[in-house]
Amino acid sequence: MPALPPSGPARRLAVFALVVCVLAVVAAVVSFAAGNLIGIAWVLVAGVSSNMAWFYLRRAKLERAAAAEEQAQAPEGSAR
Repeated sequence: MPALPPSGPARRLAVFALVVCVLAVVAAVVSFAAGNLIGIAWVLVAGVSSNMAWFYLRRAKLERAAAAEEQAQAPEGSAR
């Protein structure tokens, strides 16, 4: 059983959200190191994007499980 869900829109969105999260964390660290308080906004962006990544990964996992269940319940002779 693969660790990652199959390629699809939900997984792609999760990867993009994860990339945004990492970039926002880097921007927050650089901002705080420079003494700017705008890093607070970057921390908030990182939080939202990490939640989006979690949501889309979970959605892809549920879609994969539903497809597997549907395939298991389909009769052997039926052509779908």
